[in-house]
Amino acid sequence: MRRVALFFAPLLFALFVVLPMGGTAGAATAVFPTVSGGFGTTPKISFPNVSAPKSLESKVLVSGNGTQVKKGSLLVANYVGQIWRGKVFDSSFSRNELAPFPIGVNQVIKGWDETLVGRPVGARLLLVVPPADGYGAKGNTGAGITGTDTLVFVVDIVGSYPTSVTGDLHATDVKTNVNGISVNGALGKPPTILISNKAPLPGKLTAAVLAKGHGNKVKAGLVVLQYVVADWTNKVLQSTWKTGTPDGELVGNAQQPSALDALVGVPVGSRVLLEIPKSSSGGPFALAIDIVAQPTSAATKASSTK
Repeated sequence: MRRVALFFAPLLFALFVVLPMGGTAGAATAVFPTVSGGFGTTPKISFPNVSAPKSLESKVLVSGNGTQVKKGSLLVANYVGQIWRGKVFDSSFSRNELAPFPIGVNQVIKGWDETLVGRPVGARLLLVVPPADGYGAKGNTGAGITGTDTLVFVVDIVGSYPTSVTGDLHATDVKTNVNGISVNGALGKPPTILISNKAPLPGKLTAAVLAKGHGNKVKAGLVVLQYVVADWTNKVLQSTWKTGTPDGELVGNAQQPSALDALVGVPVGSRVLLEIPKSSSGGPFALAIDIVAQPTSAATKASSTK
């Protein structure tokens, strides 16, 4: 199933595209759907034969014991979204892909921002989201959601990555200069990119490990990154360090090739320099990337709450 955009504001991820790409307290009498399945398994939602609640509601199905989700962090989740007594319109479980979202900063629907901040990693939550806290009166025609549909989500909080998250502070230094491009800055701090006026324009995508981390090698799937992007005039075009939220990107997907696929096989925790040649999307670009983590749906422990 195609991923439905929970985002209200697009982020600048076009550089990576194909190469030549605490819930709210509701009324005490609210009637919730029932959910089968435990954390990490595809949930099945069964609805009572009643009208949907009018207010935003949340219920803890599984209590996590991980760190609390902070405002402005990158939330990594598995989820199912279904219209009240209607169709499933989105499921990361069906895609077998974890989903990353900036949380608490008006980048996702209000119902997510207001119910997921402050929750612990490892929790499974049931959310009932009326139109005002979802897609509003316009709905989401691409997903078949009308302006009067109440939405129900089951959300597994797989991970949460705050502004300060870093790569491996003890990564082994390999090099700081590649093809006339210098990347400076201590591990755990924002790197700076300096491209010499004698640096050749890249003719193809190249990746160089600047500092080798001690984590597992990156596999196809979601990776959490901190990065700085510069063009050949040394202008910084984007920095997760400045926006305040790490980035989550899918790599190694043959159906959606990306420059970031070059990270597959590199140990988690590493600092990497990518050189991306000029294409119809712009460029050339230099990216200094810290590979923060590669979360999996089974990476957390959870305990049931009745």
